[in-house]
Amino acid sequence: MRICICDDDALITEQLQKYFRTYFAGAHLKCPETASFDNGEALLADQGDIDILFLDVEMPGMNGIYVGYELKKRNQNIIILIITSYIEYLDDAMRFHVFRYLSKPLDRQRFFRNMKDAIDLYNNLTRTLPIETRQGVSLPASSIIAVEALVRTM
Repeated sequence: MRICICDDDALITEQLQKYFRTYFAGAHLKCPETASFDNGEALLADQGDIDILFLDVEMPGMNGIYVGYELKKRNQNIIILIITSYIEYLDDAMRFHVFRYLSKPLDRQRFFRNMKDAIDLYNNLTRTLPIETRQGVSLPASSIIAVEALVRTM
């Protein structure tokens, strides 16, 4: 899992990183890889996979709505949480199916609830089921539509 932050406010970025450490320590989990970007251009240029993204809207250069839309075109399963002080971007954010729309200043307990929900969704999206075949194939659980059990007798 890779969690990214894109916000031009260094204090928000620092606060989120602290919340990540506290959240994962409290859950007795290893904190996953994190990366921070202070503008949309740098985030879009990044070649790493992004699983969960905390994205500001108002930034110099590209705004977060455009950046989020572009990232969703690359990876439909990216979990984007918008963090902003501006409510007027809500409709635009919903057009590319953001996971949550959080207002600044960030409330710690609200962050923890939303982080848990984002991780639960990530786990559901990435869960694989081993299917016994000669090749030992694993399938993403989300790609399974139906399961049928056939009982054979000899």
